[in-house]
Amino acid sequence: MGDSSVSSSKVPQRTRRTRFVCISDTHNCTVKLPKGDVLIHCGDLTNQGSFGELSKQVAWLERADFECKLVIAGNHDITLDTDFFEQYGNYIHNNSPQNPTDCHNLLTQSNSLIYLEHSSYTVKLTSPSGPRTTFNVFGSPYVPDCGMWAFQYSRRDPALAENIWSDIPLDTDILITHGPARTHRDESHHREALGCESLRQALWRVRPRIALCGHVHQARGVERVRWDISNKFVRYKELESNYQWEDPGVGNEKNCLVDLTTKGGMPLDNDGSKVALSLTPTAYTADESPKQNATGTTTGIATNIEAVLTEGANPGIGTRGLSGNPASVRSDGPALAGRLGRKETCIVNCALQQASYPHYGQRMLNKPIVIDIDLPVWGDDS
Repeated sequence: MGDSSVSSSKVPQRTRRTRFVCISDTHNCTVKLPKGDVLIHCGDLTNQGSFGELSKQVAWLERADFECKLVIAGNHDITLDTDFFEQYGNYIHNNSPQNPTDCHNLLTQSNSLIYLEHSSYTVKLTSPSGPRTTFNVFGSPYVPDCGMWAFQYSRRDPALAENIWSDIPLDTDILITHGPARTHRDESHHREALGCESLRQALWRVRPRIALCGHVHQARGVERVRWDISNKFVRYKELESNYQWEDPGVGNEKNCLVDLTTKGGMPLDNDGSKVALSLTPTAYTADESPKQNATGTTTGIATNIEAVLTEGANPGIGTRGLSGNPASVRSDGPALAGRLGRKETCIVNCALQQASYPHYGQRMLNKPIVIDIDLPVWGDDS
C-alpha cells in the first residue's frame, strides 16, 4: 500500500518521447513540415486576416499529417479578434469587406485543428502508433501594443497585463503565446527587448516544460531558462544559464532539432509536477510538532510562525513571486507547493519569416523547429 500523504508529483511516471513541430509567423507562406506527433502554430498565419488568406492557411494545416494540431492567432489575424475588427476592420479591409464569423469558423469548426484563444486544453495522444502521451496546453494570441493590430493590450498598463497572464493554469506543460516574454527570444533588429515583463513573471510562476512564441521574427531561436525557486528576497528571479542552441538544420536537410529527452543527454529539468495546494498559513500552538502535508512538505512552527518572526513578513503581503519554503508566508505558495520539480523551461521563438512585415522582395524563411521531449504516458501499455 502506498502512503496517501505522498504527492502525486512524487510518483514516478513512465514517459515516452513526443515530437513537436513548431512554427509561427507564416504570413500566408506554406513550407514543408517535418514529421512529428504534434504540430503547433503560434499565430500570424496571415498578413491581414482575410477569409481568403485564412482559408489557404487552414487548408494547408488541415492537410498536415499530425495526430494533434494546435493553433493560436496573432496580431495580424485581425478578423479573429471580433472586438478589434468591429472597431477597425473596415479601415484595413475597406475595399474587400470581411465577415469575422466566417473567418472564425474556419478554425473553430475545423475537424482536425484545435484552436486556442486564451484557453487551455488537455491533449491525450491516442493513436496506437503514436507515443500515447498526455500534456496540458494553454494558448493565447495577446501581445503588448505595437500599432493598429489585433489582440493587443497596453504596455503602459502592467496591472492589465498581469491580469491577462494570471489566467495561465499552474498545471500547464506547454505554453503557446504569440508574443515572447521580456528578455527571452524578444530582441528586435533595433536591439530592443519587445517582450512582456508580466508574461515573464507568469512563466516563473507556471514554469511550463516548453514556452513557444513568435512575433519578433529576428529573435527566432531557443533558450533554456532555470528558475530560482529558492531565493526568498528577489521576486521572479532566474538563474544564469550558459546554454547556447546551435541550430543543426542550417544549410542542410537536417531538422532544426531541440532534443530535451533523457536519451539525448540533456534532459529538461522539469518533471511537470501538477499539485498546487492553497497553503494558507496555519496558526499552530506551541506544543504542536511539525508534520508532513499532502505534498510531502514539512509544516508547523518551524516553517510558519518561526518564518514569520525571523523573516519579518506579514502573511499575504508582498509574497507573490517569492520562493523558498512553499509553506512559508514569505513564498508564493500556490506557485511552489508540490511543484518544485518544475525547475527549467525551454523557451522557443519559432518564427518562420525572417523579416518583419511588410515583406519586401524575396521572402527568406526559416525551417520549423522540432522539439523532442519525454512526456508521461497515459495508457497502461509499456
